[in-house]
Amino acid sequence: MLLPKRLLTLLTAVGLSAAAWADINVGVTVSATGPAASLGIPEKNTFSLLPKTIAGQKVNYIILDDASDTTAAVTNTRKLISENKVDIVIGSTITPNSLAMIDVVAEAQVPMISMAASARIVEPVDAKRRWVFKTPQNDIQMALAIASHMADNGVRTVGFIGFADAYGEGWYQEFVKAAGLKKLQVVANERYNRADTSVTGQVLKIVSARPDAVLIAGSGTPAALPQKTLKERGYGGKIYQTHGVANNDFLRVCGKDCEGTFLPAGPVLVAEQLPNDHPVKKSALAYVQAYEAAYGKGTVSTFGGHAWDAGLLLAAAAPEALKKAQPGTPAFRAALRDALENVKNVPGAHGIFNMSPTDHLGLDQRARVMVKVENGAWKYQP
Repeated sequence: MLLPKRLLTLLTAVGLSAAAWADINVGVTVSATGPAASLGIPEKNTFSLLPKTIAGQKVNYIILDDASDTTAAVTNTRKLISENKVDIVIGSTITPNSLAMIDVVAEAQVPMISMAASARIVEPVDAKRRWVFKTPQNDIQMALAIASHMADNGVRTVGFIGFADAYGEGWYQEFVKAAGLKKLQVVANERYNRADTSVTGQVLKIVSARPDAVLIAGSGTPAALPQKTLKERGYGGKIYQTHGVANNDFLRVCGKDCEGTFLPAGPVLVAEQLPNDHPVKKSALAYVQAYEAAYGKGTVSTFGGHAWDAGLLLAAAAPEALKKAQPGTPAFRAALRDALENVKNVPGAHGIFNMSPTDHLGLDQRARVMVKVENGAWKYQP
C-alpha cells in the first residue's frame, strides 16, 4: 500500500516542478535602427528594466530589431511565434509595422501589445484586432488637445505636413475631425517620406497658403526636417508637433528651430513638473527614476514609457492567465488575451489603463498634457 502513495507523492512533486519550469516567453520587435531609431532605442533599453519573474514564473524577453522596416517587422513576428514559441508579442515601434503585424498574430492567436500610436491598430475591435492592444495615446486624443490649444490661442487656419505613410495619414484624418470641432480651417496638406533629406517644395506650398499655424505629423528625428525648413523659409506662425517627437534626440536635431513649439505628450515627459495631485505623477516618476538610474540623468523619453506600460499590462494580466493555463500553450495565450482585455486601474508612465472588450487602449484624458519647447527643454503647460 505504501508504493502507490510514494509514487503519487513523487508524481505530484514532478508536476509541481514542471509548472515552475514553464517560462513566460515575450517576443519583442522594435525599431532600434533605421529612421525610427530614436524611438526604438529607449524602448529596447526599457525591457532590461522589466520584471524577470511574474507570479513566480520566469519571464524571458526575446528582442529583435526590425530596422524601422515593415517587412522585417512581419518576419520578426513570424519568427518569434514559430521558432521562439512566444506567449505574447510586444511591438512594433511605429504604426506601419504594427499594422502589418496584425494578420500574423491574429492567425496564430497570440496576443500583441503595440507601442505605436494609430487608433487603427486597435480599432475597430474585430476578429483580428481582438488579439491586439496598445499603450500609446490615440491620435484623436492628441489631435483634440492640439486643436483646442490652437483655438484658444487665436489660430484659425492650419497647414499640415505629415509622413507619407499610415502615421501621417492617420493623423491627418483625426486632425481634420478635431479641427472641424474647433472651427479651424486646414488650408494645406502635404506629405514627405521618413528618409527624405529635403521638403522645400512642400514647405513652399504651405508658406504660400499663409496659415496661422502648421502641424507637423512626424515622429522621431525625421520630424525636425519640416520645422527647420519652415524656419529657413521665414515662416513666423505657430508650429505644432505630435507626441511622436517627445524625446531629447528630437530637441538635439532640431536645435534652436524648435524653440516655441507646442505639442501634446504623455505626462511622463514632464513628470517632475506636474502638480502633486496629478493622477499620473507618481507612476510616471517611477519609470523616470528607474530608467535614469540605469541610463543616466536626462535620458528618459516617452517612447520608452510605452514599453514600460506594456510590461505593466503584462504584469497585471499574466497572474490571471496563470490561474487558467500554463505558459507555452494555446490556452495560456487565450487566457492572457482575455486578462489583458479586463485590466482595470493600472497606473502607468502615460496614464491609467482601463481595458474593455471595445477599448484595447484604455486611456482617457489623464494621459495627455500640453508641452512647449522653451530654452531647449520641455515645459509643462498647465
